[in-house]
Amino acid sequence: MKKFLNNVDQMLVESLSGFAAAHSELVEVQFDPTFVARKQKSNNKVVLISGGGSGHEPLHAGYVGKGMLDAACPGQVFTSPTPDQMLAAAEAVHAGKGVLFIVKNYAGDVMNFEMATEMLPFEHATVLTSDDCAVVNSTYTTGRRGVAGTVIVEKCVGSLAETGADLASCKALGDKINVRTSSIGAALTSCTVPAAGRPTFDISEDEIEMGVGIHGEPGRRREAMREADAIVADMVAAIVQDIEAKQLPTHGDILMLVNGLGATPLMELYLIYNTAAKLLTEKGFHITRSLVGNYTTAIDMAGASLTVCLLDNEITQHWDSPVHTAGLRWGC
Repeated sequence: MKKFLNNVDQMLVESLSGFAAAHSELVEVQFDPTFVARKQKSNNKVVLISGGGSGHEPLHAGYVGKGMLDAACPGQVFTSPTPDQMLAAAEAVHAGKGVLFIVKNYAGDVMNFEMATEMLPFEHATVLTSDDCAVVNSTYTTGRRGVAGTVIVEKCVGSLAETGADLASCKALGDKINVRTSSIGAALTSCTVPAAGRPTFDISEDEIEMGVGIHGEPGRRREAMREADAIVADMVAAIVQDIEAKQLPTHGDILMLVNGLGATPLMELYLIYNTAAKLLTEKGFHITRSLVGNYTTAIDMAGASLTVCLLDNEITQHWDSPVHTAGLRWGC
């Protein structure tokens, strides 16, 4: 393992300290318990809190700021944050209209957020994201995993919360976006958790993992490496099948996110975008919004995921609204 590293046990503290210093106008970081919060506390709005294991940056701390999250709770690498982190974050950012937790569907995250809500003295609700169509159940989940589609939920619900909408409306929008969003990933290499010091899984030079999870969980199948067009065609087909299975429109405006898993260059991500755009357009979809880059990573995994969100006027409006975070910024 070759990484920029001083002490494995201090890596998260050192990284979050650097994150806070680099974006001091936006966020502040508290330790013991650990959470990231907006520098300017919100007033009279539903506050949005998310979190999960570290190693997926910029998710979630990178989306704390105007138009998205009010706080994020980072756990250790690939390890769920604890309920006391979530409670401390909620108490720090509560702004009088309740707390909405946005939780990726992973067993540890779900259990700990549920424990936190049982002790929370404020009105609250939860949006559980489950956009990964690769597998029905996985190593760490009952039901589908929550992956890069979570970014779209956090962006759009964050926008709605800024308008002063109530808790029920924010939850309803988050749930709607989750249903209308499908993702699938493909890994070329494993990731390496610093504390483990070795690749999470073994994969040969001539193999890929189709449908991999963002912690390196097994996907649909291990298969031979092929040309990019063939790999992307399978990813698009899986997403279209998922849309059909959910009996959603198989045409119309979509948001397409091509997400890097940490070690894939933009040159390859745009190549994926080019192929996916052609295929989805041929099927009747109209890509009116797009995002390409590293938004939900798996530390240093080489690979990419493809996410499609079926747009309507409400989702489009909130996607386009101003946002200013470390990970996303436009309109302000």
